[in-house]
Amino acid sequence: MENKESLLNERMQYAVLIDADNVSSKYAATIFEELESYGVSTYRRIYGNWSRGNGWNEQLLLEHSIMPVQQFAYTSGKNATDMAMVIDAMDILYKDKVQGFCIVTSDSDFTRLAMRLREENMFVLGMGESKTPMALTRACNKFIHLNLVAEQNKLANAENDDLEPDEQNVTPISEVRQAILASINENGGKPVDLARVGNRLNDKFSDFDSRNYGYTKLSTMVSQEIPELHVFKKNNLYYVERCSSLTKEELEKEICRMIEKNGGIIENLSTLNDDLHKKYKQLDYKQFGYSRISSFLRSMKTVTVNENQVSLKKEQ
Repeated sequence: MENKESLLNERMQYAVLIDADNVSSKYAATIFEELESYGVSTYRRIYGNWSRGNGWNEQLLLEHSIMPVQQFAYTSGKNATDMAMVIDAMDILYKDKVQGFCIVTSDSDFTRLAMRLREENMFVLGMGESKTPMALTRACNKFIHLNLVAEQNKLANAENDDLEPDEQNVTPISEVRQAILASINENGGKPVDLARVGNRLNDKFSDFDSRNYGYTKLSTMVSQEIPELHVFKKNNLYYVERCSSLTKEELEKEICRMIEKNGGIIENLSTLNDDLHKKYKQLDYKQFGYSRISSFLRSMKTVTVNENQVSLKKEQ
């Protein structure tokens, strides 16, 4: 995978704790293949009530060297597995033998555990399906959506049920787009190294992975999903830039022309905004460093903004 997280030591020691009641056994291979990119699993434990079938059979556990931890449900309605995982996690934490934890679950009840481990300077790698609530994904340093990654890597079999779009809690493409545009803005509007962009996306969104959107490479994802951005290769490095050649100066001139054509005043900012977007289909004020049209207009020395009204400044 392109732009794999580079800040981690590949020999980093992890404790892998799997919630068998919440994660399907079909992801067993994916879990440990993904973990290889981050470090070594010193502890491999899986928690569940083995008196009930959950798909994690003896052969599978032996194949991946996972130690099962039996946890009976002592009280109806209470999740004893969650409590057992939390207790073991804290025990391992204070043995001071690992630098990170891999928590494999889609259960948001583990959000507090992830936060607590991070408070102790542990790197928390989360794994679960894309239905995992954002609270848990954002509590981890990094979160991997197993169903999307498995599908992209062609590890999921044809019997796997696809999730409906509204069940997938992945970072929206619109937020990815804004983060990339912000990187370009910070670079003075000039092309930005795609590896630098990938690092920024990983830092900003704990669950970011181009495979979540059906692509093995970030460069392909950006090219296909964000048409206003252009990816190109130079000296064996990939860069990303805005396709639009519109400059701030050109936009200001067009705004002044529209106001002047309207008699020197436009009564409603939304009218001006609509006309601008009709002329410039992919106009985004963020590319110039402003969140909305009102803040952009106030930066201009040639116009005056009065509540919802904009007019040309009178010459002194």
